[in-house]
This record gives sequence, C-alpha cells and structure tokens, in this order.
Amino acid sequence: MGRQESRRAANARKRMSRRPSRLGTPAGSTAKPDRVADPDAGFPGLLRQVWRRAERTEDLRAALDVLLTLDGHVPADVQLRALNSGQEAALTALRGPATARADSGPSGNPGSVGGAGASGSGAGASGSGGAVRRAAEAGVAGAVAASGPADSEPSAPEAAVRADLGQSGDAGVVGGTRVTASGRAARRGAHDADSARGADSARGADSARGDTPGAGVAGAAVAADVVFVGEVGLAANGRVALRVPGGRPLDPRDLVGGVRRVPYDRAALDAYRRELGRVRERNAARAADCRAWLAGQGTEGRRALLDQALEAAVRTAPFVLYQEDTQYTNFRERNTLTGKTLWPGHPDCALGALRDLPLDLWTDQDTQLVVCLTLLIRSAGFGRVEEANGTQLTVDHVAYTLERVRRAYAAVPGVAPVPAAASHRVADLDRLAVALRERRREVSGHAQLYREIHGALMHKVERVAAAPGPAARAREDAVAAHLRARLPLSGRTLADLGRELAAAPGWLAAPHGAFGTGLESLVHETVAASADAFAADFAMSRGMRSLPDLVRALRGENWAAICDWDITHFFCCVVPRPEAAAHFGGSRAALADAAWAMSSRMSYNSWHFVAGNLPREPEVVARDHFVPPVIPDVAYFSDQHHHGHVNNNVRFSVRSPQPVEVDGRRFDGFMDLRLLRCAGEPFGEQDVLAAHRVSGFVARATSLAAALVAAGTGLEVTAFDSDWHWTAVTGTGPAAPGALAGPDRRAS
Repeated sequence: MGRQESRRAANARKRMSRRPSRLGTPAGSTAKPDRVADPDAGFPGLLRQVWRRAERTEDLRAALDVLLTLDGHVPADVQLRALNSGQEAALTALRGPATARADSGPSGNPGSVGGAGASGSGAGASGSGGAVRRAAEAGVAGAVAASGPADSEPSAPEAAVRADLGQSGDAGVVGGTRVTASGRAARRGAHDADSARGADSARGADSARGDTPGAGVAGAAVAADVVFVGEVGLAANGRVALRVPGGRPLDPRDLVGGVRRVPYDRAALDAYRRELGRVRERNAARAADCRAWLAGQGTEGRRALLDQALEAAVRTAPFVLYQEDTQYTNFRERNTLTGKTLWPGHPDCALGALRDLPLDLWTDQDTQLVVCLTLLIRSAGFGRVEEANGTQLTVDHVAYTLERVRRAYAAVPGVAPVPAAASHRVADLDRLAVALRERRREVSGHAQLYREIHGALMHKVERVAAAPGPAARAREDAVAAHLRARLPLSGRTLADLGRELAAAPGWLAAPHGAFGTGLESLVHETVAASADAFAADFAMSRGMRSLPDLVRALRGENWAAICDWDITHFFCCVVPRPEAAAHFGGSRAALADAAWAMSSRMSYNSWHFVAGNLPREPEVVARDHFVPPVIPDVAYFSDQHHHGHVNNNVRFSVRSPQPVEVDGRRFDGFMDLRLLRCAGEPFGEQDVLAAHRVSGFVARATSLAAALVAAGTGLEVTAFDSDWHWTAVTGTGPAAPGALAGPDRRAS
C-alpha cells in the first residue's frame, strides 16, 4: 500500500478543477465563465411565456385555461386546488363548478393538455396505463361527496376535478366540445357562445394597471350592467391570482405581468356571495373538526405528530403548501419549515413553534396543516406530502387525494378494495389513510406503482401502471440484445440474463474488456444500451465505489464512518448519445462537461440516500439525508427550478431506483437507472416499466457483487471519474490543461 496522501496534497488536489474540459487547471481560474445564465431559462421564463400567451388570448375563459395549465405544462386541477376560499368562490361564480377547469386529460399528463407536449410512448390517456387509470379515477366524485350532511357540498376545485374525472358528463368535454390534440382551438370555439360576457364585455385597456387589449371593461352600454370589476393575473410563484369582489387590486410587485379585468354583473355577484358563504361555513366546520381531533390526541400525541411532520420536512424533497394565503415550505429562500435553510429547532419554523404552544392558541391554518400532513404521511409515508405540492392543504383536498388512491388500488386485479371513508371528518379519513398504507404493500405485489412529476409546480401523483405492453418489451429486448453481444451472457431476456449471471457471478470481480471489473463493464454496457433503446439523450446509473469498505463498516457497526464518506466514495456512469451534443452548442467537450456534472450530482444523490438505510443512531440522525426512493417516476418539464436541470437541459426523465442487499442488509435506493431527454417527446408509462426491468437487472448484479465481497472477494469501482467521462464522450485522451468546452453559450 502506498504512502498516504498528505493533507496539503489533498487540499491542493481539491482546488483543481474536476470539470473534464478543465482538468489540470485551478478551479475558478478562467477569465470568464463559458456558461452565461439565460434570464429566460427555468421557471421565471416559463411564467413570462405563459402570461404573454394569456394576454394575447381574446377569450377570457381560454386565457384562464392557459393560466391554469401554465400553457400545457401542468394539469389544471393542481392550480384549481391552489385557490384560496375567496378565489374558489369567485371562479365558481364566474364559470360554474363543472366548467371551472382546463383539460388535463384523464391521466393528468401534460401531454394531454390542449395538445401541448405531445404524448410519447405510453403518455397520457392513450398510453397503456390509460384504461387502468380511467377505471381507477372514474366515479371519484360520488365517493368523495359521500360524507354526510356537512360534506355534501364539494368545493369548486373538487367539483372541477370531478368533472375532469368524468363525473359531470364526458371527461374530455369543455362546454360541449371534446378536447383533441388541437385542444386550444377546440376550447376557443366552445367558448364563443360565452364571449359576450367573458371577452367582448371586458374589452378596453388600462395602461396604468398593465391591462391587456381586450381585457378591460367596455363602454357605457356594458358598464351599466357591471357592479364590480375584478382582476386575474399570474403570480410569480406560478399560481393564478384573482381579485375578488371587495378585494384590493392585485399588487403588481407579486405578478409576472399585468392583469386582465374581470367584470361581475349582479347575477355573478350574487353567485359569488352564495358560494363564499358555503365555502366559509365548510372551512369553519373542517377547522373545528381538526381542532377536536387534535385535542383528542393529548399533549404528547400532538408533539409526536409535530415531530413526524418536522421529520418529513427535513427528509423529503422540496414542497410548497398553502393554507388560504399562508405559505408553508421547506424550499429555498422563503422557508417557513425546517429544511435546507431553517435548521431543526429554528424559531421561525411554523411546525416547531407549535410544539409547546397550547392548542387553543394554534391558528386554524396551523391546525389543518398538522392534521393534513398526518393523514398524508399515514397513507404512504413522507413521499405522499409531495402529492399536495402547490395546492391548498385542506381536509377536502386530502380526502380527494385519498379517494383517488383508494380507487386506483381497487382497480388492480386480485386486490380487495378498501372501503370508502364514511365522511370527510378527520377520524374517518384517518382510518382510510391507515388502511391504504396497509393495502399499498399488497398492491405493489400485483402491479407497478410509480409517480408522475410535474416539474413546474413540483407536483407528484402516484399512479398504478398497466401491464407491460409491446413498447416496453421492445425496449427490454433491445437492451438484452446489446448485453448478449458485449457480456459473457447468452440469455434471451433480461430475466434470463439475470438468472445466468446468478449461476456464475464470479466474472463480476474480474477484469472485463476495458474495465477493471465485470461489474463496471456491466453497468456501462447496460447504460449505453438504455440510451439507444429508449432514444434518450443521456442515460446513467449510480452506485458505491468500494463494496468492501461498506461490508467492513456494516460488520463493525461503524455508522459514523459511513456517514462521513463524501461523494467521491460513490460513482455514476453517464452515457450521452452523440446526438445530444446538439443541445450543447454542438460541442462534444461541452457534452462531456454536462455528463460529468450529472455524474457528480448523482453521486451526491447516493450520498444523500445511503444514511436513510442505517439505524437511527445519533450520528445518522444528525447527518443530512433523504428517505431513499423505492418506486420509479416519470417527470415532465423538470428544467424549471433545479439549477442543474436548467443548466443541463433536463426536461423529461425517468428514474428507476432499486434496492441492493449488502451483507444481509437491504439498502433502498442504492442504485438507479435514469433516462433523460433535453427536448422532444416526454417519456411514458411503458418507458417507466421497461426502465424498471433494466434497473432491476443492474441491481441484481450489484447484489451478487456484494455477496462476492462478503465472501472475501475484492471488488472496487475505479472507472467513471472525470477523466473517464472526457475520454468516453469525446473519444480523445485526457483533456489538455486549459481546454475550453466550446464557444460561449447560454445555459438553457
């Protein structure tokens, strides 16, 4: 064993750039950055695009469709459930509960929204999961509403979502016109009959308020019928902003652009008053029920619920929730919950501040927050909280989510249905949440669960996939054929290859091809095959470099050592297809830099998840980590918030995490397979299913390698560092000091 590196040498090494195109140069020593931030990149740029489209749309209802879906980037029901009580009442009064919506298609897939984001393989209602999803979601309204006299009147967003799920006539109909791939034109035609009050009577402009042409109140003949002029705008957080009757004008500092004027005649105002009264009465009943339920938990019981909610805020991805106009978030600058900005115990944390506060001093908003978080967590763990992202966290909305899940599970063959909640009272919903969590384990044995992620609002939806179809099998067959040609395996399918590997795994620890171990070769060939088979711009898979170190630490119960490992103890093999260079100025050097940036980030993810599999010893609890993921997901428009995703064009993706067994201990999320596209078609359900089979093959190989190590075989992963990515992507030797990643370009 060679001499240990000195501290000075180690620090000098860390000060050198690890970017492939700048190897051998000091970090931060370039005269100017080769990436210039594009002010239109990411979420702010999307919102400006959305507002420009909305302000150019003459028909007010069509403009609302654009705002509610962020021009086809999110399902409309998310935005509808983000409205506060007054906005909910106003939208219902103006449009009616059955039409206060923009179509997101039966699946909620943005590929089905007004033709935006064309559906890829398996995307939207036309994908193989469409039939199961329609069966699971059909009829949600009846069960959600079946909650006793106090629950008989659904909120406007619920009514809108029910219509979207097929409860008020045709699930694909707005104003009597079916939404097709040219949905925007169809919707515009459907609303012509209503344009007299929606757009024509709203014409005019008020430049001081930033009104758009065609959005102001018209002349004296129309003004005589108008009793109040409201406004609609787009807030900087992506929510639809409404000035309701009696409300103050919208603050331009909170808006992306200007406003559109919304005239209320006497009938609309009366409808608003009636709806607002119903909403307030329902909210008061819900708040009182939450308070009574929390009182029944006792002081220690409430503290336990708060501790659980605080743990969820620390151990999960970012979320943004609302209670009326109060925002609760662990995301970025405006944190109100413990997370990356507020450390545990911080006095500004809304949940922590309640721990020693008597219940009678809790606000109604905080009371409902704690109850709703509890119900979501009890139904599926911390991950369910993200299914409320961007919405009002109310008892009724949680009831809708739980009922949607209940019906999805009930549609799985061989699984006995869980009874619907008797009402929207907390005690009944609590029983439903617990039953769903228990049934979820059974469902997982009969069907594949996965999540849809709508990146613009970071909103997630749990789905139950249909069986793999021809598209999924074609992907798998292509990967298997590639592996047969390049590895010492001859099985016809991935399952065959896995069984063959299990029968003779020894070659995983021996050199193979250009790699020091067969495991490295298997990981690389599987990733490369996946990039081609799934038509992905990039494919990647991550893991741990030294399985022997992990085995030694586990046997010595040296949890602190595992927690102290940095990201260099992990790896990620990233393989871009050559065509992906087109998204990086045509430069292979820039493509190599992007691949290495992804590799580094995925190594961080491994670091971030590994501690979540360890016993809750003090050093583990103190270590920053997330709960490891256990089900795959498909993401749409992820290039919005995450800076790395914005800079490297991570638009559509599939992630398939898998567990690996190491010396008798299961490590959830130990590895994954990720596929991404920078543009074009989104991935669909069939892609998720096929990717999960492929990642399962790599996970099985990793578990077999870990078993070899546990039996005394040495096995280290030394490939997939910065040098390797430069050579693999550019096809040349190590980058010369000072090599640039191509011409100046904007991150987009």
